[in-house]
Amino acid sequence: MAKQAAEKGNKECPQALKRFECEPFMSELKLRPSKRRSCKRGELQRLKPSSLWGLDVVTPSAKLRTSSAATHKPSWVLALFAGAVATGALAVGALGAGQQRRGNEIRVQTDLVTILASVTDPNGKPIPDLTQGAFQVAEEGVPQTIEHFEAETNRPLDLALMVDASISTFKDLRFETEAAAHFIRQVVRPGDTLGVFEFTETVTRLADFSDDVPRLQTAVRQIAPGAGTSIYDAIFLGSNALKRRPVGRRRAIVLVTDGGETTSISKFDETRRAAVASGALIYTVLIRPVKNESGRNTAGEHALITITDSTGGDMFTLDDKSQLDDMFDRIDRELRTQYLLAYYPRPIPPPASDRHVKLDVKGDYTVRYRKEYLTPAATP
Repeated sequence: MAKQAAEKGNKECPQALKRFECEPFMSELKLRPSKRRSCKRGELQRLKPSSLWGLDVVTPSAKLRTSSAATHKPSWVLALFAGAVATGALAVGALGAGQQRRGNEIRVQTDLVTILASVTDPNGKPIPDLTQGAFQVAEEGVPQTIEHFEAETNRPLDLALMVDASISTFKDLRFETEAAAHFIRQVVRPGDTLGVFEFTETVTRLADFSDDVPRLQTAVRQIAPGAGTSIYDAIFLGSNALKRRPVGRRRAIVLVTDGGETTSISKFDETRRAAVASGALIYTVLIRPVKNESGRNTAGEHALITITDSTGGDMFTLDDKSQLDDMFDRIDRELRTQYLLAYYPRPIPPPASDRHVKLDVKGDYTVRYRKEYLTPAATP
Protein backbone atom coordinates (compact mmCIF):
# COMPACT_ATOMS: atom_id res chain seq x y z
CA MET A 1 0.00 0.00 0.00
CA ALA A 2 2.78 2.40 0.90
CA LYS A 3 4.48 1.71 -2.42
CA GLN A 4 1.24 2.33 -4.32
CA ALA A 5 0.68 5.58 -2.44
CA ALA A 6 4.20 6.74 -3.28
CA GLU A 7 3.71 5.88 -6.95
CA LYS A 8 0.43 7.78 -6.96
CA GLY A 9 2.11 10.80 -5.38
CA ASN A 10 4.80 10.68 -8.04
CA LYS A 11 2.19 11.00 -10.78
CA GLU A 12 0.29 13.84 -9.15
CA CYS A 13 2.92 16.46 -8.50
CA PRO A 14 4.99 18.91 -10.54
CA GLN A 15 8.45 17.92 -11.62
CA ALA A 16 11.20 19.00 -9.25
CA LEU A 17 14.49 18.85 -11.09
CA LYS A 18 17.82 18.24 -9.44
CA ARG A 19 21.03 16.81 -10.82
CA PHE A 20 22.44 13.55 -9.56
CA GLU A 21 25.09 11.06 -10.57
CA CYS A 22 23.62 8.56 -13.02
CA GLU A 23 24.53 5.77 -15.37
CA PRO A 24 25.37 6.63 -18.99
CA PHE A 25 22.44 6.72 -21.43
CA MET A 26 19.81 6.73 -18.70
CA SER A 27 16.53 6.36 -20.57
CA GLU A 28 14.10 8.31 -18.42
CA LEU A 29 13.63 10.64 -15.51
CA LYS A 30 13.28 9.14 -12.05
CA LEU A 31 10.54 10.52 -9.82
CA ARG A 32 10.39 10.90 -6.07
CA PRO A 33 7.53 12.29 -3.94
CA SER A 34 6.95 16.02 -4.12
CA LYS A 35 6.63 18.31 -1.12
CA ARG A 36 3.44 20.06 -2.11
CA ARG A 37 0.62 20.62 -4.57
CA SER A 38 -1.13 18.15 -6.75
CA CYS A 39 -1.75 18.48 -10.45
CA LYS A 40 -3.65 16.64 -13.11
CA ARG A 41 -2.54 13.16 -13.93
CA GLY A 42 -0.55 13.04 -17.09
CA GLU A 43 1.28 16.31 -16.53
CA LEU A 44 4.49 14.47 -15.80
CA GLN A 45 6.25 13.48 -18.99
CA ARG A 46 9.08 10.98 -19.07
CA LEU A 47 11.82 12.07 -21.43
CA LYS A 48 14.03 9.67 -23.36
CA PRO A 49 17.14 11.70 -24.17
CA SER A 50 18.81 8.94 -26.17
CA SER A 51 16.04 9.01 -28.76
CA LEU A 52 15.44 12.75 -29.03
CA TRP A 53 15.61 14.07 -32.59
CA GLY A 54 18.06 11.36 -33.63
CA LEU A 55 20.89 13.02 -31.71
CA ASP A 56 23.43 11.21 -29.56
CA VAL A 57 23.34 11.77 -25.82
CA VAL A 58 26.47 11.87 -23.74
CA THR A 59 26.97 12.04 -20.03
CA PRO A 60 28.09 15.34 -18.45
CA SER A 61 31.81 16.04 -18.57
CA ALA A 62 31.80 16.48 -14.80
CA LYS A 63 29.48 14.15 -12.90
CA LEU A 64 27.77 15.51 -9.88
CA ARG A 65 28.35 13.77 -6.59
CA THR A 66 26.13 14.36 -3.58
CA SER A 67 27.92 16.62 -1.14
CA SER A 68 27.39 16.67 2.61
CA ALA A 69 25.27 19.78 2.17
CA ALA A 70 23.20 18.15 -0.55
CA THR A 71 22.34 15.18 1.66
CA HIS A 72 20.12 17.48 3.70
CA LYS A 73 18.05 18.45 0.69
CA PRO A 74 14.47 17.12 0.70
CA SER A 75 13.82 13.62 -0.60
CA TRP A 76 11.17 14.93 -3.00
CA VAL A 77 13.83 15.80 -5.53
CA LEU A 78 13.37 14.61 -9.09
CA ALA A 79 16.69 13.26 -10.26
CA LEU A 80 17.31 14.63 -13.73
CA PHE A 81 19.70 13.14 -16.21
CA ALA A 82 21.54 16.22 -17.37
CA GLY A 83 23.25 14.58 -20.31
CA ALA A 84 24.36 16.95 -23.01
CA VAL A 85 23.41 16.55 -26.65
CA ALA A 86 26.57 16.28 -28.70
CA THR A 87 26.49 19.60 -30.54
CA GLY A 88 28.60 22.71 -30.37
CA ALA A 89 26.01 25.41 -30.76
CA LEU A 90 26.58 29.11 -31.07
CA ALA A 91 22.87 29.70 -31.51
CA VAL A 92 19.78 27.71 -32.39
CA GLY A 93 20.57 24.93 -34.85
CA ALA A 94 24.24 25.83 -35.13
CA LEU A 95 26.92 23.13 -35.00
CA GLY A 96 30.66 23.31 -34.72
CA ALA A 97 33.17 21.17 -36.56
CA GLY A 98 33.42 17.40 -36.30
CA GLN A 99 35.76 14.70 -37.53
CA GLN A 100 35.04 11.23 -38.87
CA ARG A 101 37.60 8.50 -39.32
CA ARG A 102 37.49 6.06 -42.25
CA GLY A 103 40.38 3.60 -42.15
CA ASN A 104 43.55 5.69 -41.78
CA GLU A 105 41.85 8.75 -43.18
CA ILE A 106 40.21 11.41 -41.00
CA ARG A 107 37.30 13.19 -42.62
CA VAL A 108 36.59 16.71 -41.35
CA GLN A 109 33.09 18.13 -41.58
CA THR A 110 32.41 21.80 -41.02
CA ASP A 111 28.86 22.88 -40.22
CA LEU A 112 27.30 26.29 -40.39
CA VAL A 113 27.76 28.44 -37.29
CA THR A 114 24.88 30.83 -36.63
CA ILE A 115 24.75 33.96 -34.52
CA LEU A 116 21.69 35.71 -33.14
CA ALA A 117 22.41 39.40 -32.71
CA SER A 118 20.47 42.22 -31.05
CA VAL A 119 21.35 45.78 -32.08
CA THR A 120 20.23 48.83 -30.10
CA ASP A 121 20.80 52.57 -30.27
CA PRO A 122 22.28 54.62 -27.38
CA ASN A 123 18.79 54.79 -25.81
CA GLY A 124 18.36 51.02 -25.84
CA LYS A 125 15.85 51.02 -28.71
CA PRO A 126 16.15 48.04 -31.10
CA ILE A 127 17.44 48.81 -34.61
CA PRO A 128 15.53 46.57 -37.04
CA ASP A 129 16.54 47.65 -40.57
CA LEU A 130 20.27 46.99 -40.99
CA THR A 131 21.63 45.11 -44.00
CA GLN A 132 24.20 42.33 -44.16
CA GLY A 133 26.89 44.80 -45.15
CA ALA A 134 26.62 46.49 -41.75
CA PHE A 135 28.03 43.43 -39.99
CA GLN A 136 31.53 41.96 -39.78
CA VAL A 137 32.28 38.68 -38.01
CA ALA A 138 35.59 37.13 -36.95
CA GLU A 139 36.46 33.88 -35.19
CA GLU A 140 39.64 33.72 -33.11
CA GLY A 141 40.66 36.98 -34.81
CA VAL A 142 40.21 35.62 -38.36
CA PRO A 143 37.60 37.43 -40.53
CA GLN A 144 34.77 35.17 -41.70
CA THR A 145 32.44 35.33 -44.69
CA ILE A 146 28.76 35.70 -43.85
CA GLU A 147 26.93 33.03 -45.86
CA HIS A 148 23.40 33.59 -44.58
CA PHE A 149 21.61 36.65 -43.21
CA GLU A 150 18.12 37.25 -41.85
CA ALA A 151 16.90 40.64 -40.63
CA GLU A 152 14.16 40.45 -37.96
CA THR A 153 14.30 36.68 -38.05
CA ASN A 154 10.94 35.01 -37.56
CA ARG A 155 12.30 31.60 -36.64
CA PRO A 156 10.16 29.97 -33.94
CA LEU A 157 11.18 30.42 -30.33
CA ASP A 158 11.51 28.01 -27.40
CA LEU A 159 11.60 29.96 -24.12
CA ALA A 160 12.12 28.81 -20.54
CA LEU A 161 10.51 31.19 -18.04
CA MET A 162 12.21 30.66 -14.67
CA VAL A 163 10.91 32.48 -11.59
CA ASP A 164 12.68 32.74 -8.24
CA ALA A 165 10.20 31.69 -5.52
CA SER A 166 12.53 32.02 -2.54
CA ILE A 167 11.39 33.64 0.68
CA SER A 168 13.47 36.74 -0.12
CA THR A 169 11.27 37.50 -3.14
CA PHE A 170 7.96 36.24 -1.75
CA LYS A 171 6.62 39.63 -0.65
CA ASP A 172 6.25 40.62 -4.32
CA LEU A 173 5.60 37.12 -5.66
CA ARG A 174 1.94 37.71 -6.50
CA PHE A 175 2.84 40.77 -8.53
CA GLU A 176 5.65 38.88 -10.27
CA THR A 177 3.44 35.98 -11.25
CA GLU A 178 0.74 38.25 -12.68
CA ALA A 179 3.36 40.16 -14.67
CA ALA A 180 4.76 36.82 -15.87
CA ALA A 181 1.26 35.67 -16.90
CA HIS A 182 0.86 38.84 -18.97
CA PHE A 183 4.30 38.23 -20.53
CA ILE A 184 3.31 34.69 -21.52
CA ARG A 185 0.24 36.02 -23.36
CA GLN A 186 2.42 38.60 -25.08
CA VAL A 187 5.47 36.56 -26.07
CA VAL A 188 4.02 33.23 -27.28
CA ARG A 189 3.31 33.49 -31.01
CA PRO A 190 2.22 30.77 -33.48
CA GLY A 191 4.97 28.15 -33.66
CA ASP A 192 6.58 29.21 -30.37
CA THR A 193 6.66 27.20 -27.15
CA LEU A 194 7.25 28.21 -23.53
CA GLY A 195 7.99 26.20 -20.38
CA VAL A 196 7.35 27.43 -16.83
CA PHE A 197 9.84 26.71 -14.03
CA GLU A 198 10.13 27.87 -10.44
CA PHE A 199 13.26 27.60 -8.35
CA THR A 200 14.04 27.72 -4.66
CA GLU A 201 16.45 25.14 -3.20
CA THR A 202 15.31 22.96 -6.10
CA VAL A 203 14.06 23.63 -9.61
CA THR A 204 10.49 22.62 -10.44
CA ARG A 205 9.01 22.39 -13.93
CA LEU A 206 5.40 23.52 -13.56
CA ALA A 207 4.51 23.29 -17.24
CA ASP A 208 6.39 21.65 -20.09
CA PHE A 209 7.09 23.50 -23.33
CA SER A 210 3.86 24.24 -25.20
CA ASP A 211 1.89 27.03 -26.85
CA ASP A 212 -1.14 26.52 -24.58
CA VAL A 213 -1.24 30.03 -23.11
CA PRO A 214 -4.06 29.49 -20.56
CA ARG A 215 -2.33 26.37 -19.21
CA LEU A 216 1.00 28.20 -18.99
CA GLN A 217 -0.62 31.13 -17.18
CA THR A 218 -2.28 28.76 -14.72
CA ALA A 219 1.10 27.14 -14.06
CA VAL A 220 2.88 30.43 -13.34
CA ARG A 221 0.13 31.40 -10.90
CA GLN A 222 0.80 28.17 -8.97
CA ILE A 223 4.29 29.29 -7.95
CA ALA A 224 4.67 28.91 -4.21
CA PRO A 225 7.43 30.13 -1.87
CA GLY A 226 10.28 27.97 -0.63
CA ALA A 227 13.64 28.23 1.10
CA GLY A 228 16.94 28.80 -0.64
CA THR A 229 17.81 30.10 -4.11
CA SER A 230 19.44 27.76 -6.65
CA ILE A 231 20.18 30.13 -9.53
CA TYR A 232 23.03 28.07 -11.00
CA ASP A 233 20.91 24.91 -10.92
CA ALA A 234 18.06 26.78 -12.62
CA ILE A 235 20.27 27.99 -15.47
CA PHE A 236 21.99 24.62 -15.83
CA LEU A 237 18.75 22.64 -15.96
CA GLY A 238 16.95 25.22 -18.09
CA SER A 239 19.81 25.20 -20.59
CA ASN A 240 19.74 21.41 -20.86
CA ALA A 241 15.95 21.41 -21.24
CA LEU A 242 16.26 23.84 -24.15
CA LYS A 243 19.13 21.89 -25.64
CA ARG A 244 16.77 18.96 -26.11
CA ARG A 245 14.32 21.07 -28.13
CA PRO A 246 14.27 20.68 -31.95
CA VAL A 247 17.12 22.21 -33.91
CA GLY A 248 16.56 25.21 -36.18
CA ARG A 249 14.69 27.18 -33.51
CA ARG A 250 15.74 30.08 -31.33
CA ARG A 251 16.23 29.42 -27.61
CA ALA A 252 15.98 31.80 -24.67
CA ILE A 253 15.79 31.79 -20.88
CA VAL A 254 14.03 34.58 -19.00
CA LEU A 255 15.20 34.45 -15.38
CA VAL A 256 13.40 36.52 -12.72
CA THR A 257 15.38 36.60 -9.46
CA ASP A 258 16.79 38.71 -6.67
CA GLY A 259 20.27 37.36 -7.47
CA GLY A 260 20.87 35.82 -4.04
CA GLU A 261 22.49 32.48 -4.97
CA THR A 262 22.56 30.24 -1.88
CA THR A 263 21.80 26.54 -2.48
CA SER A 264 22.94 25.38 -5.94
CA ILE A 265 24.83 22.15 -6.48
CA SER A 266 26.00 23.31 -9.91
CA LYS A 267 29.13 25.48 -9.97
CA PHE A 268 29.55 28.78 -11.78
CA ASP A 269 31.80 27.60 -14.61
CA GLU A 270 29.82 24.48 -15.49
CA THR A 271 26.65 26.58 -15.41
CA ARG A 272 28.12 29.14 -17.79
CA ARG A 273 29.38 26.43 -20.16
CA ALA A 274 26.00 24.67 -20.13
CA ALA A 275 24.33 27.95 -21.09
CA VAL A 276 26.84 28.53 -23.89
CA ALA A 277 26.49 24.97 -25.18
CA SER A 278 22.69 25.21 -25.28
CA GLY A 279 22.70 28.17 -27.65
CA ALA A 280 20.15 29.93 -25.43
CA LEU A 281 20.07 33.69 -24.89
CA ILE A 282 19.64 34.50 -21.20
CA TYR A 283 17.63 37.53 -20.17
CA THR A 284 17.92 38.22 -16.44
CA VAL A 285 15.39 40.39 -14.64
CA LEU A 286 17.11 41.26 -11.36
CA ILE A 287 14.75 42.47 -8.64
CA ARG A 288 16.83 44.19 -5.99
CA PRO A 289 15.08 44.00 -2.60
CA VAL A 290 17.76 46.29 -1.13
CA LYS A 291 19.36 49.12 -3.12
CA ASN A 292 22.46 49.35 -0.94
CA GLU A 293 25.09 46.79 -2.01
CA SER A 294 26.11 46.20 1.61
CA GLY A 295 22.70 44.66 2.24
CA ARG A 296 22.59 42.25 -0.73
CA ASN A 297 24.31 39.18 -2.11
CA THR A 298 26.26 40.91 -4.89
CA ALA A 299 28.33 37.82 -5.73
CA GLY A 300 25.26 36.23 -7.32
CA GLU A 301 24.56 39.43 -9.25
CA HIS A 302 28.09 39.59 -10.66
CA ALA A 303 27.93 35.93 -11.70
CA LEU A 304 24.64 36.58 -13.51
CA ILE A 305 26.18 39.54 -15.34
CA THR A 306 28.98 37.30 -16.65
CA ILE A 307 26.69 34.43 -17.67
CA THR A 308 24.19 36.75 -19.32
CA ASP A 309 26.92 38.51 -21.30
CA SER A 310 28.43 35.17 -22.41
CA THR A 311 25.15 34.09 -23.99
CA GLY A 312 24.41 37.38 -25.77
CA GLY A 313 21.34 38.16 -23.68
CA ASP A 314 20.71 41.16 -21.47
CA MET A 315 20.25 42.05 -17.82
CA PHE A 316 17.57 44.35 -16.45
CA THR A 317 17.79 45.70 -12.91
CA LEU A 318 14.61 46.69 -11.11
CA ASP A 319 14.48 48.80 -7.97
CA ASP A 320 10.68 49.00 -8.08
CA LYS A 321 8.30 46.15 -8.90
CA SER A 322 6.24 48.52 -11.07
CA GLN A 323 9.05 48.32 -13.65
CA LEU A 324 8.56 44.59 -14.21
CA ASP A 325 5.93 44.87 -16.95
CA ASP A 326 8.15 47.31 -18.83
CA MET A 327 11.13 44.94 -18.59
CA PHE A 328 9.05 42.07 -19.98
CA ASP A 329 7.93 44.35 -22.83
CA ARG A 330 11.55 45.19 -23.68
CA ILE A 331 12.49 41.51 -23.76
CA ASP A 332 9.56 40.74 -26.06
CA ARG A 333 10.51 43.57 -28.45
CA GLU A 334 14.12 42.41 -28.58
CA LEU A 335 13.16 38.83 -29.33
CA ARG A 336 11.20 40.11 -32.35
CA THR A 337 13.96 42.32 -33.77
CA GLN A 338 16.94 39.98 -33.86
CA TYR A 339 19.34 39.40 -36.73
CA LEU A 340 20.53 35.95 -37.71
CA LEU A 341 23.97 35.60 -39.35
CA ALA A 342 25.70 32.35 -40.33
CA TYR A 343 29.16 31.39 -41.60
CA TYR A 344 31.35 28.35 -42.24
CA PRO A 345 34.37 28.78 -39.92
CA ARG A 346 37.74 29.05 -41.62
CA PRO A 347 40.15 27.61 -40.76
CA ILE A 348 38.20 24.55 -39.64
CA PRO A 349 38.23 24.53 -35.82
CA PRO A 350 39.61 21.52 -33.95
CA PRO A 351 37.14 19.22 -32.19
CA ALA A 352 36.24 19.75 -28.54
CA SER A 353 37.45 23.35 -28.56
CA ASP A 354 36.11 26.62 -27.19
CA ARG A 355 35.80 29.11 -30.07
CA HIS A 356 35.57 32.88 -29.58
CA VAL A 357 33.61 35.11 -31.92
CA LYS A 358 33.64 38.88 -32.44
CA LEU A 359 30.79 40.66 -34.21
CA ASP A 360 31.00 44.33 -35.20
CA VAL A 361 28.28 46.55 -36.59
CA LYS A 362 28.69 49.87 -38.40
CA GLY A 363 27.24 52.91 -36.68
CA ASP A 364 26.81 54.19 -33.14
CA TYR A 365 25.07 51.05 -31.99
CA THR A 366 25.46 48.40 -29.33
CA VAL A 367 25.39 44.79 -30.50
CA ARG A 368 24.86 41.81 -28.20
CA TYR A 369 25.57 38.29 -29.35
CA ARG A 370 26.98 34.97 -28.16
CA LYS A 371 30.72 35.44 -27.88
CA GLU A 372 31.78 31.80 -27.92
CA TYR A 373 30.71 28.32 -28.88
CA LEU A 374 31.91 24.79 -28.23
CA THR A 375 32.78 22.37 -31.03
CA PRO A 376 31.82 18.71 -30.57
CA ALA A 377 34.37 16.02 -29.84
CA ALA A 378 35.80 13.96 -32.71
CA THR A 379 33.66 11.05 -33.90
CA PRO A 380 35.42 7.69 -33.37
